[in-house]
Amino acid sequence: MNLQEQNKLLYSRAGFGLSLQDFMHPQPIGKSIDGLFPKATPGILELITAEEWAENDPKAMKGVTDDMERKDMQKKFRERGIDLNLLWMQEMVQAEYPLLEKMSLFWHGHFATRVDNPYYDQQLLDIIRKNALGNFGDLLKAVSTSPSMLQFLNNQQNRKQHPNENFAREVMELFTLGRGHYTEDDIKEGARAFTGWGFDEFGEFVFRKGQHDDGQKTFLSESGNFNGDDILNILLKQKQTAIFITQKIYRYFVSDENIDDKKVHTLSNHFYESNYNISSLLKMIFNSDWFYSSEISGAKIKSPVELLVGYQRMIPMEFKNERTWINLQQVLGQYLFNPPNVAGWPGGKNWIDSSSLVIRMRLPEAFFSSKELNLTAKEIDPEMAAMYKKDVQMQSQQPFRVGQLDSVDWNSYISFWKHYNKAEMGKTIADFLLPVPVAINRLKEINEFADNSTDEAYIKSMTILLMELPEYQLC
Repeated sequence: MNLQEQNKLLYSRAGFGLSLQDFMHPQPIGKSIDGLFPKATPGILELITAEEWAENDPKAMKGVTDDMERKDMQKKFRERGIDLNLLWMQEMVQAEYPLLEKMSLFWHGHFATRVDNPYYDQQLLDIIRKNALGNFGDLLKAVSTSPSMLQFLNNQQNRKQHPNENFAREVMELFTLGRGHYTEDDIKEGARAFTGWGFDEFGEFVFRKGQHDDGQKTFLSESGNFNGDDILNILLKQKQTAIFITQKIYRYFVSDENIDDKKVHTLSNHFYESNYNISSLLKMIFNSDWFYSSEISGAKIKSPVELLVGYQRMIPMEFKNERTWINLQQVLGQYLFNPPNVAGWPGGKNWIDSSSLVIRMRLPEAFFSSKELNLTAKEIDPEMAAMYKKDVQMQSQQPFRVGQLDSVDWNSYISFWKHYNKAEMGKTIADFLLPVPVAINRLKEINEFADNSTDEAYIKSMTILLMELPEYQLC
């Protein structure tokens, strides 16, 4: 790979795509990697203050007898959840450090929760973004004491008289060790250690000592009077935790399908020895020569959020109804703050089926031309239906239109390409947009469908045609 191709691959994996300036004036790859990592902790994406939450706590609805007032309160919280979703998407679009948001998106799927509570969602997102590139142990402990996770996995009901095993099971199976590296007895003993962990009416973590089982426990061959912190520390001592997390990060940044066990072994050893330093692991991946091989380029399918954010970062647009972005997340299968289950989104080839691929390939024309696209969100899987919000279920059955745009800002994009020779323009645009080269004969065929009436029309039409290719779904 030449330097331009290396930078294109790096920014597509560590962010949401390469900018035009970085494409035409690529930096040395080491400098590009260093520029991915923010120098300061990100600020909170705050829509709801603690004071506002206290005033509008859904528990307050227990005293509301008027049905209309109750519905109004429920509607307000649903709307705040949608607003938080859109706020985070906009942050991804405008991000100075896209890797921070890309890694936050990874942890959002890894520590998947769905609680129908925008304040808890906001708290968990803040935890994830602050720790996304920091220390995995710190992130694990902060997530484990968040009301979002404690509520979703029923640890609020975990008491010494009646231990609830949900959180103890998932913290091992999904968050640290992976399936097959613990026993049912470990689940039972872990659940006893987490008894008494909960949160109060203000959404703050509390340890209820009277509900905690303070007896002797044996967990992963260690014995003691363990509490929840002890269990998390024992899990972090296991090298299998580093292996499991590294495998998932490898799939996320390198390849959905082809996992190189030797590379994962080397990376996971480094991750473990660095005391779970996430940035150190990512730098080791991005600085590896093998990362910039032809086998890696185009080996991943863009997630729906990556795809939608990538469009907006390249050509800014605004819908007349901004909630079209919510509908698009639903129809493409990645609705932020609403994962299908506690395992998160499966990713990889699961992002694409016959219907979603057709929709993906028709979106550019709907976004960037005058044609509208009528869509109906996918039918929700029966396993997911009971867990989804009622309003989402109802919305998913209604068709909606894509293409009712308030504005599309082509100016900077077109002015950039106008400086290029017309004979070379099509190939250069293809090199910029697609992860793999397009055969010359195929590019000629695509070029024949482009609008050659003016340079501006050619740039627009060629861009749309290339975005409609299956290759554009890859990165």
